[in-house]
Amino acid sequence: MTRYLIFLNVLLCYGCHSQNTTPPSIQDERLPFAERTAIYPIDSFPAGKPQYVTLPPLPDTLTFAGERVPLERDDVRESLERELVVNTFGHSRTIFVMKNIARWRPLVEKTLRENDVPTDLIYLAVAESELENTVQSPAGAVGMWQFMQPTARDFGLTINEDVDMRRDPKLATEAATRYLKWAYVRLKSWPLVASSYNRGLTGMQNVLKYQQTDNFWDLYLNPETARYFYRILAFKVILENPEAYGYFLRPEDQYRPYQFKTVKVDRDTDLIAFAKANKTTYKELRLLNPWFSNTTDYRLRVPSGSFYEVRVPTKE
Repeated sequence: MTRYLIFLNVLLCYGCHSQNTTPPSIQDERLPFAERTAIYPIDSFPAGKPQYVTLPPLPDTLTFAGERVPLERDDVRESLERELVVNTFGHSRTIFVMKNIARWRPLVEKTLRENDVPTDLIYLAVAESELENTVQSPAGAVGMWQFMQPTARDFGLTINEDVDMRRDPKLATEAATRYLKWAYVRLKSWPLVASSYNRGLTGMQNVLKYQQTDNFWDLYLNPETARYFYRILAFKVILENPEAYGYFLRPEDQYRPYQFKTVKVDRDTDLIAFAKANKTTYKELRLLNPWFSNTTDYRLRVPSGSFYEVRVPTKE
């Protein structure tokens, strides 16, 4: 007990000493604010070498999927500006989005065009997953387009013990186009369709009905959905004009699209043996086919009468 009391007294004395050694300029409220709050005198910094941090530029005009964004409105400009600030200055994450989109843009945009969906919807996938095929949300949404299991099955994706096609970039994009077109028939506006990907179709229909409007810009939405569509817009602006936002990536800095051929597999297959037979490795197969799920015995079981297309790397 005696040792404890001595130790406690030492701590208390140290605390008193620490308080007494606080610079008087911080304690004395009679001093000017700048002098009270500055730990170091202003003249101790190198002259003529300030660091400039300012707001990222807003575009003069902007469209999304052919629809004009009304930037003349203060609420629209302020909402877009907020997401531009967040995503412009999230440097490490935004750089990797820029690297990643170079790999996936050709495949995703081609799939969107083939299914009559505007290519601007690629930025919805960026907002959802940053174009990562294996990412999983805490709620259980999986893949580039962040499908939950019931919705994925509703729109034609296979999920079983061996495969999860939510992680296949092409098939998941095709499933996303089916949802987007289905939603567009009902909402008749791509900004509303994109927002419904976050809030749900019924949720968007209800809020449009209750607020008696037919467009995104006049809706009062819950904060998550309200920010969601502006985040999509911000990614479109930044990724299509990277140098205007301070990002200078050389072509060689970006991830290259994978080079591959597809092999039809219509029977149960040992993936290790399959990789060796195709002069590759299981690791390379997984990079090209992130939809494989079976890591217990490395087999791909194929339902009778069905088949899977497995990507195999090819030399450039």
